[in-house]
Amino acid sequence: MLSELVPESWRSSLVDELHGPGFSALEAFLDDEAKVAKVFPPRPQIFSALALTAPQQVKAVIFGQDPYPTEGNANGLAFSVSGGVKVPASLRNIFAGLSLEFGLPKPTTGNLEPWAKQGVLLLNTVLTVREGAANSHRRKGWEPITTAVIRAVAAQPGPVVFFCFGVQAREMVARLVDATKHTIIVTPHPSPLNGSDFIKAVEAERPFSKANEVLVAAGRGAIDWKL
Repeated sequence: MLSELVPESWRSSLVDELHGPGFSALEAFLDDEAKVAKVFPPRPQIFSALALTAPQQVKAVIFGQDPYPTEGNANGLAFSVSGGVKVPASLRNIFAGLSLEFGLPKPTTGNLEPWAKQGVLLLNTVLTVREGAANSHRRKGWEPITTAVIRAVAAQPGPVVFFCFGVQAREMVARLVDATKHTIIVTPHPSPLNGSDFIKAVEAERPFSKANEVLVAAGRGAIDWKL
């Protein structure tokens, strides 16, 4: 069952969603999809973001929309790809921003697991996708689950830094997160369409540095963004 793949550390936060009719419908939908198309990421990696970052460990959240729809790319972490896979354009722009802020060299990998293990929750708002069809699993049942994840993080004492790349993430966080308790950082989305605007915003606002300043001031420790 799909619910059995949810890490133990998150189950109490998601209990209502995992045992509701919406999750059963989602599971049935994914079973039907798997009969007619490839679904990414591979089933064991669907909840990788939660497996690598428990609720009480979350220091920052970076939101994606849905997994990469190209075979071999999606690994369950927003914006991340597995080692040896060509770095996608959005992630290249994120790396360019980090280089501007910290003078970091160009990473040799697009695998963001080191960030996740430091407390960066790399959360797509939709956790699966059909091959070659971006947004194909939108509004099929994932949104209540990921909304519950955000609520669980927002309930932590924190502070947690929420990176809102683009309008969709900004609107979602505005509904769910208390800005007096946590830090919300807004930039354009780093997609190829907005890449230059994202880089300009990073250069002006230094969002990753700002996140570390907040975390250090709270005694939570800086994130090492180098890969």
